[in-house]
Amino acid sequence: MSDLRPPRPAADPPFVPYTHAILSSLARRPDQPALLCPDRRRITAGELHDSVHRLARELIARGVRHGQTVSLLTGNTPEALIARYAANLAGARVTPLYAGLAPDVLAHLVHLAETELLLVDPTRYADLDGLAPLLRVPSLATLGPPPTPHSHPYQRQPQPQHQPQHPYPPLDDICAAATERQQPPESITLPPVPVGADDDWCIRHTGGTTTGLPKSLQMKHGPYRRILDHLCSDTDAPPRYLACTPLTHFAGLWADLALLQGGSVVLQPAFDPAEVLAAIERERITRLFLLPPLLHQLLDHPALATTDTSSVRQVAYGGSPASAARLRQAEGVFGKVLQSWYGQNETLALTEVRPEEHDRVGRHGQITVGRAMPGVELRIVDRHGGVLPAGREGKIHARTYSAMNGYWKQPELTARVLDDGWVRTGDIGYLDDDGYLFLADRGDDTITVDGAQVYPSEIEEALLAHPAVAACAVFGSRAHETYERVHAAVVPAPGHSPDADALRRFVAAHQSGLHVPDEFHIVQAIPLSSMLKPDKNALRRTLT
Repeated sequence: MSDLRPPRPAADPPFVPYTHAILSSLARRPDQPALLCPDRRRITAGELHDSVHRLARELIARGVRHGQTVSLLTGNTPEALIARYAANLAGARVTPLYAGLAPDVLAHLVHLAETELLLVDPTRYADLDGLAPLLRVPSLATLGPPPTPHSHPYQRQPQPQHQPQHPYPPLDDICAAATERQQPPESITLPPVPVGADDDWCIRHTGGTTTGLPKSLQMKHGPYRRILDHLCSDTDAPPRYLACTPLTHFAGLWADLALLQGGSVVLQPAFDPAEVLAAIERERITRLFLLPPLLHQLLDHPALATTDTSSVRQVAYGGSPASAARLRQAEGVFGKVLQSWYGQNETLALTEVRPEEHDRVGRHGQITVGRAMPGVELRIVDRHGGVLPAGREGKIHARTYSAMNGYWKQPELTARVLDDGWVRTGDIGYLDDDGYLFLADRGDDTITVDGAQVYPSEIEEALLAHPAVAACAVFGSRAHETYERVHAAVVPAPGHSPDADALRRFVAAHQSGLHVPDEFHIVQAIPLSSMLKPDKNALRRTLT
């Protein structure tokens, strides 16, 4: 007699965290280079694989447990990647501490995340100097040789008997300790702690440029792994990614992706256009990620004309508005290799624009930021929450699998931003008939001129199309007046001296009279925030 019972549904495959996937990729090619360090030292995939496992076991031996927080005060070093992977492999969440933040802000982020262990690499010892008197964390260690006893406040010093001893023991190098710990070879490759899709992988932070202190966002393993899987498109050869922006930001994602795809990561301490161009030619770089202001610097560097950039297969950009004129210039240099994703820390990627879609231009001349990625819903709403039709400009709301859990320990703020699964992004834009999204600007950056709203990005778009302008930033200032004045900080293009009246006529012709700035400020450079975006608050403080 036949069995007529319906077949059992197939069980979902077990979740594999991004760390395990990267380590598996490394294990398949142990002798191939994985990291090229700033000092030209090369680390093989096998060495990186074993270092991560050893450090994970050292963290567990020191009491780091599933669900605890490990904060990372790190730069663009191999140890930064090793520490992040090891902490996640041990079941802990990580908190990156961005460079450029004041010591009191760093201390706030460390304490807010309930840090169990703070790890510091040698590139950030200077930050630790100012942070030391403000910190009270259970444990602290270095990712490399610790500072000398006489150079750092965390090293215990002889003190008069009437003064309390410093609560921390002498710092030790946790990487060296992990290497020296006796471990049988077969134990190195065992995943120490199971991690699920709903476990926290990190607490990230916003820039904090408009709200004072950065906001902390709780992110899960599952969405992050899904983002990496989506970006993991087929490539002709393993990528060679140049990490020239902080690994604590977008560069960390691109480093993860390169290693996951069987490629390698070339580390640079910081963005320098001359060093970037030299590395592209020397290391045959195939993939770059740059924020638009940094892409502009690269395009303006005199060494570009004599640099062999033929190896580049992808230039990814994002993080701040991009000028259509500058993107066309980049296509002229690198070819049809531009690719971008629009999103926020709160959502990760929402839309994607591929190289062949960069001809899609909106009504103000801006290039689209793409269409919704799989699993993402977008809607444009008016000030009352009503959904607007295609072509109508309004507030961008998004629903996505990759949204944050919420703001860490800020339920009221979470409730203001999350609404029944929808994220209120704070950005302004519209969708066209084919579902392509076009951004106007951040709602917080909007300037009111004669009762009408003007978006700084529209003025910047016009100014960057002028041959005398290399870079610019537009912002509003109310000061002692009852109306806002529009200010434009302008960096001259090489060999040019921008004339304010000529720029006013140019903006009026390409936008409208409402868009014409009241004041032009000629500056040597546009200051960047810790997130490497134009710091308009700094400009407002210094120029108005």
